Amino acid sequence: MRRARITIAASGVALFWLIAAGWLTAPLLTVTQSASAYTADVPSSAFTARTAIILLGGGTEYAKDRMLIPKRDAFARIGKSASLYAQCKRAAIVCDVIVSGGNPQHHAASEADTYLPWLLRADVPRMDIILENRSLNTYQNARNVAAILPHGYYDSLILVTSAYQMPRALLDFHRFGMLPLPVVSNTRHAQRGVLPRYENLVSAELALHELIGIAQFHVYRALGRF
Repeated sequence: MRRARITIAASGVALFWLIAAGWLTAPLLTVTQSASAYTADVPSSAFTARTAIILLGGGTEYAKDRMLIPKRDAFARIGKSASLYAQCKRAAIVCDVIVSGGNPQHHAASEADTYLPWLLRADVPRMDIILENRSLNTYQNARNVAAILPHGYYDSLILVTSAYQMPRALLDFHRFGMLPLPVVSNTRHAQRGVLPRYENLVSAELALHELIGIAQFHVYRALGRF
């Protein structure tokens, strides 16, 4: 029993080091972010007369002054959405930004409400922003966005999120009959080395969360729950 406990403990330490030092995190991210069909640059032809840019929530956190702000990846999504909005306004008649994100972290405000001021600062007018602040996961993002989209109103849908979330997001949006153009806001990279890094642990957790979510989607679909 003592030898077994030592083996288990040593294996746990080794696994932790492989993840924290980036050596296991890197392949996890590669699997999660490997799709080549995603784009970061959108041609003007992608913007039709009525275009909706769907921004998926990426969490919130408290700054040192206790102000609730978007997380790092969410800032990238906000910036990409604002950039796409500016590009859209030069090519389309109607450009709306739909921000989808509730309050799964039980903070003082939802993701959508927290992101709103940052979009306004990025010159996206309030009249062109639609807030969906009830979703608690990616599946609910897709379901709730589908519920608020006027049938046949938008000619083009553009989905904005991080590379690691895009595969699962597309599965969910396709489930509800939406075929958005996937636009990646940012990609995560592991920092491989000898010393453990907190950011590698965060990236590994995000990658595993998405991979488990994809597996859950297929299982639930097979069982008729999705």
